[in-house]
Amino acid sequence: MLELKNIVKDYPAGDGTVHALKGVDLSFRKSEFVSILGPSGCGKTTMLNIIGGLDQYNEGDLIINGRSTKDFNDRDWDAYRNHSIGFVFQSYNLIPHQTVLQNVELALTLSGVSKAERRKRAKDALIRVGLESQFNKKPSEMSGGQMQRVAIARAIVNNPDIVLADEPTGALDTETSVQVMEILKEISRDRLVIMVTHNPDLANEYSTRIIRMLDGVITDDSSPLTDDEINDNHCVENKDIKVKEKKPSMSLFTSFGLSLKNLISKKGRTLLTSFAGSIGIIGIALIFAVSQGMTMYIDTVQEETLSSYPLTLEAQHIDMGTLLQTFMGEAQSQEKHENDAVYQKSMVYDMINSLNSMEANENDLKSFKEYIEREAKDKEKPLYEALNGIQYTYDMDLLIYTKSVDGTIIRSDTQELLQEILLENFGMDMSSMFGIAENNSFMSMGTMGPGGAVLWQEMLSGEDGRLVNDLIVNQYDVIYGSWPTEYNEVVLVVDENNELDDMTLYALGLKTKEEINEVTKAAFSKEEIKVESQKWSYEEICDMKFRTVLGSDCYKFDENTNLYTDLRNTDTGLRYLYDNGIDIKVSGIIRPREDSLSKILSGSIAYTKELTEYIIEHSKDTSVVKAQLDTPDIDIFSGLPFKESKGNMTDEEKQTELKKYIEKLDQNGKADAYIKMMSIPSKQQIDAVVSQSVGNITREEIEKTLSAAFSQQMNMNVDEISNYIASMNEDELREIFTEMVTEQYKAQYAEGVKKQMSTMSTAQLAATLDMALPT
Repeated sequence: MLELKNIVKDYPAGDGTVHALKGVDLSFRKSEFVSILGPSGCGKTTMLNIIGGLDQYNEGDLIINGRSTKDFNDRDWDAYRNHSIGFVFQSYNLIPHQTVLQNVELALTLSGVSKAERRKRAKDALIRVGLESQFNKKPSEMSGGQMQRVAIARAIVNNPDIVLADEPTGALDTETSVQVMEILKEISRDRLVIMVTHNPDLANEYSTRIIRMLDGVITDDSSPLTDDEINDNHCVENKDIKVKEKKPSMSLFTSFGLSLKNLISKKGRTLLTSFAGSIGIIGIALIFAVSQGMTMYIDTVQEETLSSYPLTLEAQHIDMGTLLQTFMGEAQSQEKHENDAVYQKSMVYDMINSLNSMEANENDLKSFKEYIEREAKDKEKPLYEALNGIQYTYDMDLLIYTKSVDGTIIRSDTQELLQEILLENFGMDMSSMFGIAENNSFMSMGTMGPGGAVLWQEMLSGEDGRLVNDLIVNQYDVIYGSWPTEYNEVVLVVDENNELDDMTLYALGLKTKEEINEVTKAAFSKEEIKVESQKWSYEEICDMKFRTVLGSDCYKFDENTNLYTDLRNTDTGLRYLYDNGIDIKVSGIIRPREDSLSKILSGSIAYTKELTEYIIEHSKDTSVVKAQLDTPDIDIFSGLPFKESKGNMTDEEKQTELKKYIEKLDQNGKADAYIKMMSIPSKQQIDAVVSQSVGNITREEIEKTLSAAFSQQMNMNVDEISNYIASMNEDELREIFTEMVTEQYKAQYAEGVKKQMSTMSTAQLAATLDMALPT
């Protein structure tokens, strides 16, 4: 039974409210033809929409077969409309590009009916309304009455319990209206038909019940249900008027077919819409592509540039930039004067005075390392996205040796080899320029690789255990071999033309010392020579043999002096170290990519951090390291104690410290120290000689020499001694050295200097001898 209980429906209208239904109470029989009459705006269509589930009531209840609809959700209403209600509209609402048969079938697509069943039931419905010969016609080919009959066939094809008709004859002539009414009357024999109409004549002739409405209330009902009908169930207790359990659904294939047919039927509009949409989509895509491309290009430029100039944090730093910025433009006048001329104010004196008193700031690298590693692993932290890699360098000498083509064992270090070439041929000591002077922080070459080596460079490691970072992989092509996979594997780095300079080739053992000497002398004397072009196959390059030696393995205990001596000072010792060194293999050859904007590698041979960690780890267990750890206050190489800095030393204290060292030397040692200190006049170079002659001056330099990490830091102040030596004259030196040693080697030194300087110009020789020789 369909029952409306006190249904109220209000519509908001501007600042007020329209009361469409004001408490409607109605009950309907199982099968009857009900006509609802009334003037426009009285609520007829509103009540029809509420019965059909197209609109919701504000108050009251709609009861379907004894079930309240107050708790209906959207799916329940959909199922109710799909299975229990059939709609007939005044405007037909037929799809113009579908045939009559397809329009009727469409009502069954959401009911899960098979295609064959849909076709059969649609034909039966059309035959019932008298359109058996119109199956394949389009709506545009039919009259108004025929289209309305198609609409009625569509309404009954799903065998609904209730048919709702809203002004079904409003747009039809009299004759056609009669035909439609006959069909509806026939349908009402086995189901409930509720029709809204303005035609009382048709209603009186065909309806079995007429309900009149005015201003949202029922004013008259020609055949209301009696209490006996309700109590005896002679009313519409239709067990089929219910929400079927099957939910509305349409198959993907059916949905796609309907959409495709709709597009095909409107080719012009579809093409125009597609064309206009394509312009918009392509335009947006182009803008997005250009934007993303520029963003990616900028990111790539920034990334590659920063990879070549990474942010570096050192253990100590002096803020020179802030000092210069502070004093530039901030100089103060020393006295008052008139503004009648241009006067001087002091800036250089104050700046240099401040610079002289500045101390290097110590950076807490341990805490910073912990912070970096913690932040870089947290994906929620901004540092995670900003970092491409982290590299730690250690203050140690990387000792790599190879055999030259003539069988000579050489250290594979271009700086050391170049220094040796210049010193042997021209007497030019370039150690301070290369940063070899230990206390020459301004000339440090540490950024070019561990130990100041520009040939060998540690690569940035990757994530997840990868030995090589993606930055490097993206900037270089492997032209032969492969990237390193083991700690002792390296790659050779060539330039864009597959070339290496001759000094690098010498350091790799591919050219002899004689060849380099010949070129060097010819260049210095401005002689033209023909340089022959040479080449080596990839296989020859990868067959090169290198060996690394632990710094701690270079020293052997001497029982005579109770000190450790350097095995590298003899050919036998050097060969022993080479034969027992760690093999280094060339796994591949890499070259910068053509599209690479910058290069992260400045060296010619790149190794992984695994090699560095291997050297540090294996150095800790050697005897020389253990010996230094067992005597933390004594330098095991010189036998001198480490001392804390006590500020400025007097001349007497300086001379005492120097004498203590000289007295421990034999006659040859004393002579050698004299020649070294007297042969190099500049302060920086004297500092370098003192560091080599007196011994390692700081604990950190011991660490660098042994390639091992120590926990303590103990310093010995020798800077004051080197300053004192620079100010000494010959008489003061004679007091320290024995008379015999001084006289014996003074002439020998002068003759050696003259021989080494023979290739230099007269002016250069005179100036050098004037500074170097004692007066």
